[in-house]
Amino acid sequence: MEITPRILKGFRDFLPPAEIRRKELVRILEDSFRSFGFVPIDTPLLEYAEVLLGKGGGETDKQVYRFNDHGGRDVALRFDLTVPFARYMAMHRNELNLPFKRFHINKVFRGENTQRGRYREFTQCDFDIVGTDSVSADLEIVLMITSAFAALQIPGVTVHISHRGIFNRFLQAHQVQDQSVEILRTVDKLRKVGEEETLQTLQTLTSPEIAGKTLAFIGASGSFQEILTTLESLAGGPCPESQTLREIGTALETLVTPGTVILDPSITRGLDYYTGVVFETFLKGAEGIGSVCSGGRYDDLVSLYSKEAMPGVGASIGLDRLLAGLEELGQLPGTTAAADVLITMQDAALTAHYHELGQRLRARGIRCEVYPEAQKLGRQFAFAERKEIPLALVCGLREHQDGTVNLRILETRENHQDLTEEQALEIIHGLLPR
Repeated sequence: MEITPRILKGFRDFLPPAEIRRKELVRILEDSFRSFGFVPIDTPLLEYAEVLLGKGGGETDKQVYRFNDHGGRDVALRFDLTVPFARYMAMHRNELNLPFKRFHINKVFRGENTQRGRYREFTQCDFDIVGTDSVSADLEIVLMITSAFAALQIPGVTVHISHRGIFNRFLQAHQVQDQSVEILRTVDKLRKVGEEETLQTLQTLTSPEIAGKTLAFIGASGSFQEILTTLESLAGGPCPESQTLREIGTALETLVTPGTVILDPSITRGLDYYTGVVFETFLKGAEGIGSVCSGGRYDDLVSLYSKEAMPGVGASIGLDRLLAGLEELGQLPGTTAAADVLITMQDAALTAHYHELGQRLRARGIRCEVYPEAQKLGRQFAFAERKEIPLALVCGLREHQDGTVNLRILETRENHQDLTEEQALEIIHGLLPR
């Protein structure tokens, strides 16, 4: 029986050009994380359901892929990398030094409605600091976000920051803290549904007066410090939470480009486990795609699995959403070339020589591919162009005997004849982007 090849909705195959871009982004992010002293970890795709569902939140719980395995155990696929990390910290606390700074880049799964930049299988790039509740850790995560996007050379990125604690004080001041979870989730959807629908939903949860004050709170405008002063006045005055934001804002004045980090009280994050500073990150011109890097402080999350307090703060870059936003902006980074140079094959008797040449080029930092069959050069050049390989080396029996090679620049059809290997290497290094 012939099986029709097909794929589940919300899941995707990646052809080489797309996967090359993804891998290059991941490589840059890993280098950026390591530059701040973050170390990599990994956790299983599959966890006990009770572990994952302890603190995710109502909407997220509905999206979890959950089933009984062959042993009858109630299990689920991880829906993010933060909850498994909390379990990881509880289990391995004695093997780790606190504060612990980790990054984790891997796939997660949510059975949600698919849309632009949102899939049921997607990759998250998380980075966290656990074991300290200091302002320094909160600040470092903000700097890590700005540094990562700078390393990716993506222009027009803004990090929006707020504090759940100040919003909670606002709700307490107006005696609607019992509806805090629903109000927070309503505010979190402001960018998706707009101000009018948000106001209508708030009015079903509170009085029209408090709904209006809530919109005034999340819509405060001005400079970082001016907005913070407005929030303090609406939430009952200065407090430890506003002092945290004030310290962060003052530090950022000298640490990042003005306008890169914005105090935005409408940022609340929908997940229940956030307790302090929260972040969302947007691409200028692609705001409709949503936040491409989100997170915050979650001081109580690890307490689900351990009696020891382990406050944490972190953020997660949504790789798939980021790529969708960059594609929309026409800013997809880098080349999709499989190699820098194709070593053509003119004579099968020289197969070993071609591979020796390839080994020497790779030792000098040049990615190269050896064509596997002796065919017409035009066909081999066309093969290279289809794979976006920019250069081709040609070496027949005569060149081999003379100890030379020919180099062809495929885009311009320019040929460099009878070069020594060192001459060819010098030209290649001059042509390739640094």
